[in-house]
Amino acid sequence: MRLRDRLIARVLRGPVEALVAEEVARQVRERKLDALYSYRWHGDRARLHIPDTAVVNNALFNMSGGTITLGEYAFFGHDVAVLTGTHDITQFGRDRQLAFPRSGRDVVIGEGTWLASHVLVLGPVTIGEHAVVAGGSLVREDVEPYTVVAGRPAKVVKKIGRPGS
Repeated sequence: MRLRDRLIARVLRGPVEALVAEEVARQVRERKLDALYSYRWHGDRARLHIPDTAVVNNALFNMSGGTITLGEYAFFGHDVAVLTGTHDITQFGRDRQLAFPRSGRDVVIGEGTWLASHVLVLGPVTIGEHAVVAGGSLVREDVEPYTVVAGRPAKVVKKIGRPGS
């Protein structure tokens, strides 16, 4: 590279890098491309049913052992995990890694349900409509509609009044 080219590159490097960084930041903001708003999945994506009205942020979905279905307007805090998979504890080594049910561990999350940040849901389980699962909770059993649960494992904290009741 010639001296003139090196000088031009040195002079322009700072302003060009700043413009590129500014444009990337703008696109991340506009398109919400950062990791807090991109969910991840493991297994057959066709087994995951998320309506357009649901907000799942950066949830992790594992459909290796069943389907996951969310209701309209369901919403999640950050770092929620919904898992249908399990492994056969009577197996060992590589056999344990490969021994898991391919179906029957479905998870259904009802309409308007709120799963706060860091919730872990282990299928098979149904979380009823408009239920609330407190942050950090572990859901291993069904949750009735209009119910607030909390804890590890999640237990009923209170009932929520239904509209019009």
